[in-house]
Amino acid sequence: MTRVLVVEDEESIADAVAYTLRGEGYDVDALADGTAALEAARSETYDVLVLDILLPGLSGLEVCRRLRAESDVPILMLTARTAEVDRVVGLEAGADDYIAKPFSMPELVSRVRAILRRRELDRSDAGDGVRHVGGLELDLAAHVARVDGRVVRLTPSEFRLLSTLSERPGRVFSRRELMQHLWDSSYVGDERAADVHVANLRRKVEADPKEPVRLVTVRGAGYMLAEV
Repeated sequence: MTRVLVVEDEESIADAVAYTLRGEGYDVDALADGTAALEAARSETYDVLVLDILLPGLSGLEVCRRLRAESDVPILMLTARTAEVDRVVGLEAGADDYIAKPFSMPELVSRVRAILRRRELDRSDAGDGVRHVGGLELDLAAHVARVDGRVVRLTPSEFRLLSTLSERPGRVFSRRELMQHLWDSSYVGDERAADVHVANLRRKVEADPKEPVRLVTVRGAGYMLAEV
């Protein structure tokens, strides 16, 4: 059974999320403290984390950062609708996606399903071998990326976006296309999340992220991967 860890200190929200996800057939654990959440995520196996940013103990951002340094478990962050900086920082910390409060339960379920579906697709693509684009090498089976022979650690979402771009080097992908590929869905949420993922990728695959030559912006159109 698919296991979900919900970390939310507002009891009414936590109860509603846990109840809804259990109704969808998921095995759900719910915690209200960041420190306890980190311990649980390290000691148990979960398929996805639903993680609030503002938590007692460790913040959700710190929990995300620490887990991402040692695990590729998918993380969906809960943020305040007015706090755009939280969404950006959450993705920079390694979250795969975010959903802003207040949210509808069907929207939450849709996001969780998309994360789980994408994870299965990543596993099914594992036999595709190794892909080279200039000095970039993607081992699709091991989910390992190398730049000029150097291993770079990517989040699951970063790896999937880079894999999408590497399928057709030189081809421009719009933000919407990238998010559709990321979630394997016509529902893409906030397309600005693509910009944050791209910025994170540039810090890892570019010699100078401020002057990118590999992951290039095409003004008014989107992004493309160049063979350098």
